[in-house]
Amino acid sequence: LRRLFFVSFLLVLKSGALCARRFRGGRNPQPRRAPPSPTHRADRGDTTESFPLDFTAVEENMDNFMTQVKNLAQSLYPCSAQKLDNDMKLNFLKNTSVTCNDGTPAGYYLKESRGSRRWLIFLEGGWYCFNKENCDTRYETMRRFMSSSKWPHTKTGTGILSPLPEENPHWWNANMVFIPYCSSDVWSGATAKTEQNFYAFMGSLIIQEVVKDLLNKGLDNAKVLLLAGSSAGGTGVLLNVDGVAELLEGLGHTGIQVRGLSDSGWFLDNKQYQCTDCGDTASCAPTETIKRGFKYWGAVVPERCRQTHEGEEWNCFFGYRVFPSIKSPVFVVQWLFDEAQLTVDNIQLTGQPVQEGQWRYIQNLGTELRNTLKDVPAMFAPACLSHEVITRNYWIDVQVKGTSLPRALHCWDRSLQDNRNNKAPPKACPVHLIDSCPWPHCNPTCPTIRDQFTGQEMNVFQFLMHMGFDVQKMAQQQGMDPSKLLGMLSSGS
Repeated sequence: LRRLFFVSFLLVLKSGALCARRFRGGRNPQPRRAPPSPTHRADRGDTTESFPLDFTAVEENMDNFMTQVKNLAQSLYPCSAQKLDNDMKLNFLKNTSVTCNDGTPAGYYLKESRGSRRWLIFLEGGWYCFNKENCDTRYETMRRFMSSSKWPHTKTGTGILSPLPEENPHWWNANMVFIPYCSSDVWSGATAKTEQNFYAFMGSLIIQEVVKDLLNKGLDNAKVLLLAGSSAGGTGVLLNVDGVAELLEGLGHTGIQVRGLSDSGWFLDNKQYQCTDCGDTASCAPTETIKRGFKYWGAVVPERCRQTHEGEEWNCFFGYRVFPSIKSPVFVVQWLFDEAQLTVDNIQLTGQPVQEGQWRYIQNLGTELRNTLKDVPAMFAPACLSHEVITRNYWIDVQVKGTSLPRALHCWDRSLQDNRNNKAPPKACPVHLIDSCPWPHCNPTCPTIRDQFTGQEMNVFQFLMHMGFDVQKMAQQQGMDPSKLLGMLSSGS
């Protein structure tokens, strides 16, 4: 009987994968990096099956297995009618007093998945502004980050927000929510627009109001709520995940498991490579912008972190300082050589090759990030030069020690569930993944690098040479023959 169920499930999955392709609306995914070995995601080469099947959690629980079959069949029903509507639709908040910077109503995009009790709420990133002058400039040049006046009516989810199993193997059937970033305050503010305050900064209140609105759309029946975000949204997750859990608990929804996924939001309060005047977000030292922004936004930080850093509450915007005070489970995704971090540290990676001092600074950044992440139990930290990943279509291709990010998140989900059920953690299912190689893009599965001027792809060796990498000196530091090091770099090892 069990075999019959498995065969039926495989047939449903196969038809689902074919259906997903047939009704993609003509969207052509970008070509992905070739797999580093024959064993890397072997299922990707099959033309009829493009996502992994894992029955280990099912074999002991046939009721749960049949629930999955029913949910999948229900999700495929629109496909059988040859009509798929995968877009998220814009909803404005019922509480109109909670607004974007310019006073226009805040809102969110929603794609419901009836039958699923999992919800994913994503916080968009997009830097910030910290005084009236650079907020005015931001309003002129990046208005969608400060106003909802021209938001489109629908939005298509990508990466972890995608409804396609081939692009999003673990979360494709969840209820998807995208909250546009229009508060410019790293999702921390609670200040309304007044005659004295030319702009509103209400990021933390927007999150709370979205959650309240969603309770009337099925969130009240949720089993898991994953609060995710990238860049400023990733920092916003660290600042708000416990607040969301406390809000739901206070409203009587104690059965919802609230978790966080912070992507590229683990910034360091380190010293810049070269100190500059604090004129704008990109040139100002990380600590100085946050100090000024914290006051300007009327920012709110988690209470436990506030007590730890009383008088210097801006410290709570830096991952390694706020993380010890967070009670909710949080998975941290962080490039070891984050482009946004290097930008605020005044390391420019375009134009002339980097100087030796800059190269040492970049390597030291990777070391510093590793040190701050070592006590984070669930994390994925590739040695790549990049920024943001979970909403990119290549997010399933990057690996650390042979494990992809979707697989690591799946293992994390299972480990949390096993902890609740007092089970032993699953074998060969890692959740603490960090690269040990010392250079940017020494991981061969890193996203493709392109020359900013020519647009041509560069391999790892070309990239490092472009940055002024000295093969002779680096080989000497690593205690190896220069020709051996050259061969390793050329092959992407």
